[in-house]
Amino acid sequence: MNKLTQRLLTFFIGLPLVIFIVYIPIYNHLPLNILIVIVAFISSLEAYNLIRRNSPMQPKVAVVCFSTTIALTSLICSLTGMDYTLVTFVFVAAFIVLMALEIFIPANKNETVEELFVDSNQKLCSSIFVLFYGGFLITFISRMTVLENSIPYLIVFLMMVFICDSLAWLFGMCFGKNNRGFVKASPNKSIVGFIGGIIGSVLSGILGWYIWRDVFTGSITKMIIAGIVVAIASILGDLVESVFKRSAGCKDSGNIIPGRGGILDSIDSILMTAPVYYLIIKLMFE
Repeated sequence: MNKLTQRLLTFFIGLPLVIFIVYIPIYNHLPLNILIVIVAFISSLEAYNLIRRNSPMQPKVAVVCFSTTIALTSLICSLTGMDYTLVTFVFVAAFIVLMALEIFIPANKNETVEELFVDSNQKLCSSIFVLFYGGFLITFISRMTVLENSIPYLIVFLMMVFICDSLAWLFGMCFGKNNRGFVKASPNKSIVGFIGGIIGSVLSGILGWYIWRDVFTGSITKMIIAGIVVAIASILGDLVESVFKRSAGCKDSGNIIPGRGGILDSIDSILMTAPVYYLIIKLMFE
């Protein structure tokens, strides 16, 4: 099965499946929130493994478990109605615990204090990155599940990101051969591809505006602006993960999804875009 077929199957099966899960609104989208916790666990594991390739790390079990706990806290907030400030508190508390663990790191018999803590700065920075990137960013999707118009908000969000990614790939493959390489982090990306991604995101937003006029209030201009901002965030999310992988010296973050690689390879745009889109909702439509 070639990469094109794998990618098309992932798009035409994966996207409808996620939208179907969104349409199950029981207990503030419990199935979706459970999926968020699972994805947070896998993406935190992949992020940890990427960084570990060229940087010292704290124990995997501690870092990945604390990162997953952040997403689990967002699930609890969605079920109980507790304020999502608790998620931020757990994020901070998890990092404080990891700092405390670094203080009491066991020493070898012949190891000096300087040798024992020589990598501590790198370890702590790497840990907070995994907590933030793998566990915290995705909780902004969970925050959308408790909004009054959660279904249209979530569907438009997913459509914007997925269509942006798909059209960017399609435009780049068909028309981008002569305008690639201007982004060193991902030389195969093209200017035409980025334009196609923005068009896809804007068209998805306009479609959502026509379907849910009572939700996405105001002029169509607001949705066009939202589409452009979401597309930029989505493209940046993809490029940022490319930097992480290049730094780690690997092509994919994993191999769990055919034609895509790891979980992070499929949700990198979502992670970067979720807080941006959530802020757009709060500022423009709530």
